[in-house]
Amino acid sequence: MLVTPKIQERFDSAKQIVFMTGAGVSTASGIPDYRSKNGIYNGVDLRPEYLLSKTAFRNEPEKQYQFMIDNMYFPMAKPNIIHDKMAELTQHNKAKIITQNVDDLHVKANSKPDNLVRFHGSLYDIYAPIDGEKTDVMAYLKSMTRLDGAVLRPNITFYEEMPFDVDKSVMWVQSADLIVVVGTSFRVYPFAGLLNYANTKATIMSINLEHIETSFNVDQIIGDATDFFDELKI
Repeated sequence: MLVTPKIQERFDSAKQIVFMTGAGVSTASGIPDYRSKNGIYNGVDLRPEYLLSKTAFRNEPEKQYQFMIDNMYFPMAKPNIIHDKMAELTQHNKAKIITQNVDDLHVKANSKPDNLVRFHGSLYDIYAPIDGEKTDVMAYLKSMTRLDGAVLRPNITFYEEMPFDVDKSVMWVQSADLIVVVGTSFRVYPFAGLLNYANTKATIMSINLEHIETSFNVDQIIGDATDFFDELKI
């Protein structure tokens, strides 16, 4: 049992929950994470920090595009119970979500748009940097260029770029009385640094398959997040 009566009471009594989510919340939907032994970074010749960087987009867009198409796009993936329970809490204005994930499963789960920050953007929002014009994702999955030759890219945060809605995320973390970190190794900054803004009276907890190395005071629950959210009553 992962959700003890004490933990259930935390959720029941919280006035404002902030979920901070990473790739681990989507593995049950068939999307691999990044850094585990089965993650998409495993066995990659080039450093991921380069391969998914602004520099790589400028210098080797074909190589970057192929990596993303081969490893990151799962348009048929469906939300799992983690996304669904979080979404329900956002609909009740009980929770907000700040996600590193670019797979849009929080969107597919009908999270309330005003209560969702896609910190690293979306793989399914495609545009041409040359003029900012949007392109349908299905066209992008077939070609990285438009008919006029303009190079396309997803509206995600490449390495060397700033995330989205940082100020809003900081404000949400500051106002939360319960912060729940789910499915992330917490190695990517500035996302991990958002906890610097947590209220000193807020409870911070994590649900992860492995222990998180962090300097923050986090009550860590080691286990499968799908089991946790299956047990959680909302």
